[in-house]
Amino acid sequence: MSEKTPGTTPEETKPRRRQARGERRIAQLLQAAANVFCAKGYTAASTNAIAREASVSPGTLYQYFPNKEAIALELGDRLLAEMRAAHGQAFTPANLGLPLPELVDAVLDPLIEFNCQHPVLLALMHGSEIPGRIAEEHDALHASMLAAVGELMAHYLPASEAAQRTRISDMIFAIVKAGLALVLAAPEGPERQAVITELKTVLLRYLGPLLTDRALTTTPSP
Repeated sequence: MSEKTPGTTPEETKPRRRQARGERRIAQLLQAAANVFCAKGYTAASTNAIAREASVSPGTLYQYFPNKEAIALELGDRLLAEMRAAHGQAFTPANLGLPLPELVDAVLDPLIEFNCQHPVLLALMHGSEIPGRIAEEHDALHASMLAAVGELMAHYLPASEAAQRTRISDMIFAIVKAGLALVLAAPEGPERQAVITELKTVLLRYLGPLLTDRALTTTPSP
């Protein structure tokens, strides 16, 4: 006699099992797609290559996704949702008032960790034929993060003009974007950590003279 979950019928448990198998298969296909997009870029990738990477037939892939664009959209949606969560960890009221080195750590570390764990996002964002919705959602996330940096600058430089804060925020973003590309290009381990340290050093040396509040730029005495 087969076991079943208390309070359910066999007819109820079967769809749940099928759904769980389907989710595992989708996760498998998305991971394979991420690997292929990283290796070949979005434009050169194909559904056949993704199926081979996932060790499934093209027919199995088409049961879940009709084409490469649908795969990229699903992958992009999931990655951007996770990135919003990382963004939320970085820009929190608790970080306001931290000494500058700790502030840089608190803002950069979640973003660096996310990008190192998901290098495919960079491949998707820089593809010449990426689906428009991914680009639009990424642009919206970029704008919200830029606005958050601007709010930080308004907090630490309340007497500054809006145009100055915008220039500073744009410069910070440009530094971080270029630095992240170097971080991802560096081999994992000591070399990557050294590049991260250099990126933080650049930000500290840029921001230090701008932020004149000694409570921000120096660590409080114990």
